[in-house]
Amino acid sequence: MSIRFTAKAHRGMVALTIAAGLALGVAGCGGGGGDEKPKSSSTTSKDSGSKPSTQDEQTETPQAELRGTDGLLLQIVSAERDTGGFITVNGTVKNDGAESSVIPPQTSGDETEVIKHGPSLGGATLVDPKGKKRYYVLRDTDGRPLTTTGLGSLEAGQTLPVFMQFPAPPASTTEVALQVPTFSSGTIKIAG
Repeated sequence: MSIRFTAKAHRGMVALTIAAGLALGVAGCGGGGGDEKPKSSSTTSKDSGSKPSTQDEQTETPQAELRGTDGLLLQIVSAERDTGGFITVNGTVKNDGAESSVIPPQTSGDETEVIKHGPSLGGATLVDPKGKKRYYVLRDTDGRPLTTTGLGSLEAGQTLPVFMQFPAPPASTTEVALQVPTFSSGTIKIAG
């Protein structure tokens, strides 16, 4: 009976996490105008996923630089914790090489549900070394990763803004390791 209860509780937590993520996405798409800055970076576009909004923080000095294959460089500029229990990691992928480079398909990870939605950063994980836990990119109810999707090739010197959204580790955790397949690992600080 305890196994059944644990399985039901796990499914309930997954459903709650997905519902909260969708609610945040809908709230972020609400109307309103003016010159107000977004309160959270989790309001980036998740519908198409390929072109998140460029924010002022994208020009900051990177917290971490993760080197990839063929001259690719993933620069992380922020990792913001929001009140909904999520962390949104923002950065850019840059082709630091002299020739055109394709973002490797391995960055999507190896989960069938994620791969069927096209190239993405769905294989990324956050590792909490103190809590000894790994956090995977969130997915919506259709299995689409809440991260930049539609990745392809970058010309020499070209950059692409990217984001990844994860469940938040405990508030006491302020540093995590970001791991993206085919890139080196890097430590990032969580704000908020």
